[in-house]
Amino acid sequence: MPRSSKERVELTKCEAEVMDVIWDKERVTVNDVVAAIERELAYTTVMTTMKILEDKKIIGRGEKIGRAFTYTPLVTREQVREGMLKLLTDQLFGGSVRSLVLSLIQSDAVSVDDIEAVKKAAAKLGDS
Repeated sequence: MPRSSKERVELTKCEAEVMDVIWDKERVTVNDVVAAIERELAYTTVMTTMKILEDKKIIGRGEKIGRAFTYTPLVTREQVREGMLKLLTDQLFGGSVRSLVLSLIQSDAVSVDDIEAVKKAAAKLGDS
């Protein structure tokens, strides 16, 4: 059974790499993921990671093609982004979205274009 859209979804770095491939391809085998990941990961590492994702109900196992099962995503990228942002906000900023946004804006990682895009998005929210 797929997860509820209200459940927080959290991924490790390796799980996120695997999920990026699964979201992009929509239906994959372990070999598909191994071939698509840019860094060298052992087949067994990817297989174990996908088993964990299946146990977490983040991916679902589908039909068998030859000796390999196919897997599909049960959660969206957006669900994961929301869950990870909530986790980050809670753990590092005491649940304060304002502190998170201000920290991002004040960091060197954000360009003037990024800040302008945030201003435009905030203005649109204010108009609705």
